[in-house]
Amino acid sequence: MTKASTKTAGVKTKTVPYDVAEQLRTPEEMAAYLDTWLVEAPDDISGIARALGDIARAKGMSQVARDAGLSRESLYKALSENGNPSFATVLKVARALGVRLHAEAA
Repeated sequence: MTKASTKTAGVKTKTVPYDVAEQLRTPEEMAAYLDTWLVEAPDDISGIARALGDIARAKGMSQVARDAGLSRESLYKALSENGNPSFATVLKVARALGVRLHAEAA
């Protein structure tokens, strides 16, 4: 073993979980993030719900819940990995987030 390798042998790398919500700072970034999910994975219902949840956490879950007329707990549940929000909930959350869903010809 070389002298340099003995110094780094005991060093451990510290990792922290990545949270995309910390990167979503502007309305444009939030809209682009959701649009990417809608375009790239349109059949991934849970992924799209999680994307809405990421944006809601970036904006503040309590405020989004109030603006959507939902309880904070029900919003967390609906937008969780195992959540299955109704279309009405998705529309309420999108409106509260200040994003619009749109359609175009395929």
